[in-house]
Amino acid sequence: NRAGSKFGGGGVASQSATNADRRERLRKLALETIDLDKDPYFFKNHVGSFECRLCLTVHQNDGSYLAHTQGRKHQTNLARRAAREQKEGRDRDGLLPGMGQAVQVRKNVVKIGRPGYKITKTRDPLTRQHGLLFQLLYPEITPGVVPRVRFMSAFEQKVEDPPDKSFQYLLVAAEPYETCGFKLQAREVDRREGRFWSWFDEDSKEFWVQVLFKTEREE
Repeated sequence: NRAGSKFGGGGVASQSATNADRRERLRKLALETIDLDKDPYFFKNHVGSFECRLCLTVHQNDGSYLAHTQGRKHQTNLARRAAREQKEGRDRDGLLPGMGQAVQVRKNVVKIGRPGYKITKTRDPLTRQHGLLFQLLYPEITPGVVPRVRFMSAFEQKVEDPPDKSFQYLLVAAEPYETCGFKLQAREVDRREGRFWSWFDEDSKEFWVQVLFKTEREE
């Protein structure tokens, strides 16, 4: 009963054919239960790929994303998220009267300028991937604060007009310094473990970020 053939008309399906059939069955199952317009974890990025904000995975089409939502990793993360939200709900219920609603206090932080930085071009000796290594210095960083990193598309930013879709931006923020923005090629970033990473040295107050781009074949 090979997928896509008559019953009894073929031999044992190959591993790739079995996986393709399994993904198609998962996609059809997800289509019956999931509305992508209402999925809070579904996100289409600036290069046309689809991302799962819950699992931090990238998918080339909606079918791949739908199959992912039925997989073990996504379902496990959903269960963990639900358990955490339930626990946080119990914690809020145990607060004293008048403490049930948290009020977000906006801090007026005086910016002290931009940090010093150094950018080094890198290339992985095994995969031949090109990348960049960012080193930023935060000698006066607020105690307890760890720099944060995010990517921004050309259409999100308000500095350069008109936006150029050939570029994207890497933002690094850390109080009380101004947010730094680095202009990069609009190539897909390899987010696998060991490829894209960041590290903050609390002793030297240095923040390191490595970005490797996928090869043309992978893209």
